[in-house]
Amino acid sequence: MNSLPLPRTTLSRADHLRLDGISKSFPDRRVLTDVSVTVSAGEIACLIGENGSGKSTLLRIAAGLESPDAGRVTAPGSVGLFHQEPPFGLDLTLAEVLDDATEPVRALATLVEQEGQALADGDGGAADRLQAAIEAAEQHHAWDLDHRIDQVVGGFGLAHIDRERRVAELSGGQISRLSLAWLMLRSPDTLLLDEPTNHLDDAATATLVDLLRGWSGPVLVASHDRAFLDDVATTLLDLDPSALPHAAVRHDLDSPGSGFGLTRFTGSYTDYLQHRRDERERWVRRFRDEQEELARLRGQVRDSHTVGHVGREPRSESRISKKFYSDRNAKVVSRRVNDAANALERLEQDQVRKPPARLRFRGWGDGSRPVAAPGPVLTATQVAVEGRLAPTTLDLGARDRLLVTGANGSGKSTLLAVVTGDLEPDRGAVTRAGSLSVGLLRQEPVARDSAMSVRAAYEKAVGADLAEQVPISTFGLIAGRDLDRPVGSLSVGQRRRLDLAVVLADPPRVLLLDEPTNHLSLLLVSELELSLPEYPGAVIVASHDRWLREDWVGETLHLPE
Repeated sequence: MNSLPLPRTTLSRADHLRLDGISKSFPDRRVLTDVSVTVSAGEIACLIGENGSGKSTLLRIAAGLESPDAGRVTAPGSVGLFHQEPPFGLDLTLAEVLDDATEPVRALATLVEQEGQALADGDGGAADRLQAAIEAAEQHHAWDLDHRIDQVVGGFGLAHIDRERRVAELSGGQISRLSLAWLMLRSPDTLLLDEPTNHLDDAATATLVDLLRGWSGPVLVASHDRAFLDDVATTLLDLDPSALPHAAVRHDLDSPGSGFGLTRFTGSYTDYLQHRRDERERWVRRFRDEQEELARLRGQVRDSHTVGHVGREPRSESRISKKFYSDRNAKVVSRRVNDAANALERLEQDQVRKPPARLRFRGWGDGSRPVAAPGPVLTATQVAVEGRLAPTTLDLGARDRLLVTGANGSGKSTLLAVVTGDLEPDRGAVTRAGSLSVGLLRQEPVARDSAMSVRAAYEKAVGADLAEQVPISTFGLIAGRDLDRPVGSLSVGQRRRLDLAVVLADPPRVLLLDEPTNHLSLLLVSELELSLPEYPGAVIVASHDRWLREDWVGETLHLPE
């Protein structure tokens, strides 16, 4: 998070967050090229796009944490960014974190008292300053701050935590939610959020939605949460490529996130899905038609240097006749060549660029791995972990599909750790059939050598022989242009794609997906969901994603709080 001192003035609808002509390159790739975005006060603009398209980079530039190679940023008032790192020390207590978060807002209430006293003391300029201070205090909820603290802390599932407990003692999800609470209570004028719902259950997400709908300043959010996008987005900003003229795009940029063709759409994400499909189809048709016309015009320019029948002499052999026909032929040829050349030049200038190949999930491999015989392959009987998981029972068949749901802290990830054998339960027992293989896609990326290439990291994780038999390209999870990039340069979503490829290289009998919609692109998440019925084993998904839950086909296990 990054937050500047709060202003003493209020925002109006004329106060915009502006990013003008933003370009950004890293040593191994260009991420953004000439991106311009305007978000007005009261607007909630949501960035979407493939993993690696530059969403997080754009937010960091907007927050002043990253410098663009070109372009400029202007933001009204204070700026706050929610991202990976907590904005407070881990040695602080919860109470100290909340005090730190609300200090600027309490200072506004104190300022009102000071200016009121100055007015009473006869300060001639105090009236205007008092009015500005009152408006700022109202805008940042200074008068109901204690109620707002209770609302945010309770809504984000932190009310049960002793406020004298130190942050270092909290779980990763609790620290993430506390970081979000810190930012929302600090009440920056310009709010920037990077994947804010990754650790939020339904109640916490509803709290965030309520807070955002009442935000007075501009809000820019990067999110892969489809239901959340439908709830809050007033504008969608798609960083994926769109149908721009060929001549307007640099073609030496081998990156999905070049920033060309930022698409602005006013409406819900559900509406945009259909709009995007239609636009893609039109783009493909237009490119095909233009290429056919270009080929025809080039042929016409090449062939239109003569008219009539080549080699046939005019009927009259007189010199006058020959000259007449020769002159007429030259004029006609010149006109045809000029017309075709002009048309070719216009089309070459205006032709749409080629639609880039889409990275598509290709499924679970060749499906040749034999499936276990019918019947339970894994049974957990009243397994429990003190303070983390209430007694839970499940029976999993060879091709079962099980969705595990529950509020934050109910034990979804703990149950998966018990199933994998990474965590021994305090009570109960887990029975696995024979040498049952279990694979887990974790919530957060696995730590790998950041200097190692993607291709090398995959080979190290699965072994050289398996990497040769099942290359990482098998699954369509990582673009070919990214295979030789260092792992440390990947986005969080791209690192999770690498983790999924490692898990699928030797498909486990039981596949566990812990919050599979976190960080992964909207397109990949949809493709994963559609392909789940085809997985050649059992699948357990732990998720708070409302969209996934509403479309789930299979058994559901809900864990109590």
